[in-house]
Amino acid sequence: MTSMNQINMTKSKNEQEQSFNILPHPAKSNNPADLTSEPAEHGGLQSASYNAYNAKGPHIPSHEIQQGLEKPKTRDELKAEAEKLNS
Repeated sequence: MTSMNQINMTKSKNEQEQSFNILPHPAKSNNPADLTSEPAEHGGLQSASYNAYNAKGPHIPSHEIQQGLEKPKTRDELKAEAEKLNS
């Protein structure tokens, strides 16, 4: 009976074992420059640098929106609120 349990445990371990395959590399040559494409197709560091000059300026809300915003709290008010929340 013990040997049957050991066989079943061994079989279940083998069924759960992962398998890995080697995939081909996308490069067609050894030149690293061939892997990079046009900068406009990508974001981040490869993005076109002219986009920085086409950005809009800062958003300045209208006077009505500015009046509707609450006034910023002082350092003392923020410190008191932090102490209240942390106690």
